[in-house]
Amino acid sequence: MAGRTTAVAAVTALTLLTTWAGAHGATAATTTATAATAATAAGECRVLAPGASAVAQKAVAAACEQIGVWYTWGGGHGPQPGPTYGQVDPSDPDSAHDPERLGFDCSGLVRYAYHRAAGGDPLTGNAYHQFHSPQVQQRFTAAQGTAPLLPGDLLAWGSGGSIHHIAIYLGAGKMVEARESGTRITVSDVRLGGDYAGAVRIAPAAQAPGTFSTWGTDVWTHKEPSTTSPRVHKFPGPTTVRIDCQKHAEPVTAEGYTNDAWSYLPEYGAWITNIYIKGPAWLDGVRTCP
Repeated sequence: MAGRTTAVAAVTALTLLTTWAGAHGATAATTTATAATAATAAGECRVLAPGASAVAQKAVAAACEQIGVWYTWGGGHGPQPGPTYGQVDPSDPDSAHDPERLGFDCSGLVRYAYHRAAGGDPLTGNAYHQFHSPQVQQRFTAAQGTAPLLPGDLLAWGSGGSIHHIAIYLGAGKMVEARESGTRITVSDVRLGGDYAGAVRIAPAAQAPGTFSTWGTDVWTHKEPSTTSPRVHKFPGPTTVRIDCQKHAEPVTAEGYTNDAWSYLPEYGAWITNIYIKGPAWLDGVRTCP
């Protein structure tokens, strides 16, 4: 809806500016160019290449409806997918007004798009979690560029195992993204330089075998099934994860529970206490680790 509204507004602006052009000269010409650019950007936000799955095409359409909505740091990560007011990013002065802006950050937009496309909430978490999601069907390296990509694929940026940005591919070298504070959701050229890390193709399943949800906030995973082993990654909130196996190891007491069961998360190469996995203390249908 937002994309269509933007396009209509841009066309209306062009009509008015044409009428006033004689009186306003260079000012009218400049504003006309701006309106034309807005109309073009709105029109570009669609599936631009064949071959994408029905779910991926719906995800593109859902993201494109948000063209013109504010980027806001932390936006889109409420209890349910959808725009939320953001937060101040201590490392970015441009985020000072994000708590006043209703919108999405990069992963909030991706979460919302695939929620609309597939139902449920298949891509919770931040950009790192989405890039390593159990919903990933196929991966593409940075060296492969855009040649093997299809609309709906997720492009990611980061280095050293860290992913800090994610966007949705449209085809034809274009993507839709919530890029940074002070900007609005827009169509951009794909940026293959810098720390572009590659792309993933999503194939959501309502509840694939071995797929569970975490709960709690700021939950750390560990290199070994022990709280004294090095920390690997922190889940800021509930996240969908794939569990390969579970084992009895160090007993943990947290949130009023004590449990010695730990689960191995292959996408993260890490262990998490079963206390923070939704389900029984010993998970049904999950094999015991050797």
